[in-house]
Amino acid sequence: MAAEIPGTTDLFEIIQTTRSMRRLKPDPVPNELQRWRFLVVRDPKVKETVGALYKRAWNEQVAPRYRSGEPAPGTSRERFERMLAAAEYLANHIHEAPVWIVPCLEGATPTRTSGSSIYPAVQNMLLAARALGLGATLTTLYLQFEKEAEAALGLPPNLHSYALLPIGYPMGRFGPVRRVPLVDVVFEDRWGQPYREV
Repeated sequence: MAAEIPGTTDLFEIIQTTRSMRRLKPDPVPNELQRWRFLVVRDPKVKETVGALYKRAWNEQVAPRYRSGEPAPGTSRERFERMLAAAEYLANHIHEAPVWIVPCLEGATPTRTSGSSIYPAVQNMLLAARALGLGATLTTLYLQFEKEAEAALGLPPNLHSYALLPIGYPMGRFGPVRRVPLVDVVFEDRWGQPYREV
């Protein structure tokens, strides 16, 4: 299976082609590709329980908001609709991804700053998955029902999850990531002041 989907060790190619892979095959991922010290979830019952919370959050909160809104600047309606279709696919099939990695941190209440030490590790996991030909995405949607999800994951009270990374072999292919032009998102010294190097 792994030979069917090319991996790469070129960092810049990895960065340019690492996009969220929301449609994942249920094929098992070999243990030797999973070397992180995070919560690794393969149990179908746990994935079904948390997956149901994820789907509920999508159906009740996120999908209605996205469907009633406009595409982000620089995104066409067609690309926006494709992204929504992929996100809905994930909501309906997240429990089928063969492996989940749930990065966790000790501490009382999660805050914006407490996650700062874990997200670089998450990005490295996404890059490593891409280098191995695996699809993945970072999602926090399940945290709409944080207490229920963390109970289903068996996390003790002093441990909190910060994301969920479903990982598997992608159904689609890797390709260039489309981004908004830098001139629209990069400013210099003060907000709204154009960056001179762009």
